[in-house]
Amino acid sequence: MRKETIHLVDLTLRDGMHAVSHQFTAETMAGLAGQIDSVGYESFEIGHGNGLAGSSLQYGFAASTDEEYLAAVAGAVKKTPISIVIIPGIGTRYELQIAKDAGVKVARIATQITECDIGKQHIAMARDMGFSTRTLLPHASPLSVEDTVKYAELSASFGSQVVYILDGGGAMLPNEVYERVARARDAVAKHGAQIGFHGHNNLSLAVANSLEAVRGGAAYIDTCLRGFGAGAGNCAVEPFAAALEKQGYETGVDLLMAMDVGDTVLKPLVPKPMELNSDQVMLGRWGVYSSFLLFARRAGEAYGVDPREIIKGIGMRGCTEGQEHVCIEVAYELANRNRD
Repeated sequence: MRKETIHLVDLTLRDGMHAVSHQFTAETMAGLAGQIDSVGYESFEIGHGNGLAGSSLQYGFAASTDEEYLAAVAGAVKKTPISIVIIPGIGTRYELQIAKDAGVKVARIATQITECDIGKQHIAMARDMGFSTRTLLPHASPLSVEDTVKYAELSASFGSQVVYILDGGGAMLPNEVYERVARARDAVAKHGAQIGFHGHNNLSLAVANSLEAVRGGAAYIDTCLRGFGAGAGNCAVEPFAAALEKQGYETGVDLLMAMDVGDTVLKPLVPKPMELNSDQVMLGRWGVYSSFLLFARRAGEAYGVDPREIIKGIGMRGCTEGQEHVCIEVAYELANRNRD
C-alpha cells in the first residue's frame, strides 16, 4: 500500500531570485515557468526574492516589476497553480489584488515567527479574496520547540490553511526539524491546518531535514530545481523526490522531467552551480538567514574584511530577514578593529 501524497512546491523562480540578485527578467521567468509547468508540482512560486513589492533599495531592485512578472508567467502557464509571497509591511492589499487579477491561486504570508500576529489581517484578506492561504514562519531555529509550536498554532488560528516552519539559515539538525514539525502538526490540526517545511542547505542537510519533516507529518515541502535558492540553496527537488519515491510516497512530480528542466533550461541561465562554500557554511553555523549571503560578500569586498566574519557578527547580533543592511555596519566595525 502506498503512503499519502506529499505536496511539493517549487520556489526556483522566487527563492532562486536571491541567487541572481533578483535579475531574472519577466521574459526569462516566463520561459522557465512554462517548463516548470510540466513537472507536476502542487504549485510554484514567482517574484522578487522578498515577495511582492520587495523590489527596493533595501532588498535590491528586480529586473522587472511585479505586474510584468505576473502577466508574463500567467501567459506561459497552463496547469500548475501560481503562488506568491507577501510580507506584511511591504506587500499590501494592492499587491494581493494584482496577484488575484493575474490568476494567482496561492498566497503565502511571511512574517518573522515571533511576530506572526502582524500577518492576521493579510491572512484574512487573502482568504476573503479566495486564495489558498498559507503562512511562512522564518527563522524558527533559535526558538525552543514550545515557542515554535505556540506561534505555529497562533498562525493556524488566524485562518492559515498551511503553516510552514522555515529553516531560513539552514541551521537546524534533523532531530530538531522532526520534533518541531511533529508537535506543530498536532497543534495546527486543531484549527484544520496542515504543516509545511522549508529548508536551506547551508549545512548540507536540506534533503535530510525535509525527509525528517515528512516523517514528522509535514504535508507540504518547499523545493527548488537543482536546489537553486538563497545561501547554499534550498532542498533540491531531484534527490528529494527520488528519496520520497523510494519510501513509497506520491508526489505528482515527474522526476525525469524535473531533471531535464533543471539541466537543460535552468542550468545555462545561472551564473554558477549551487556549491557549498565556506561562507555558506557559516550561515548554517551561526543561524543567519540565507538572504544575508550576497550582502555579506559585498560588504566584505567594500571594506576589505572576511565575509565569514561578517556573517558571524550578524549571527551574534541575532539579526533576521529585513536587516541585511547591518552587514555594512558589521563590516565597518571589523575594518576599524583590524586597523587598530
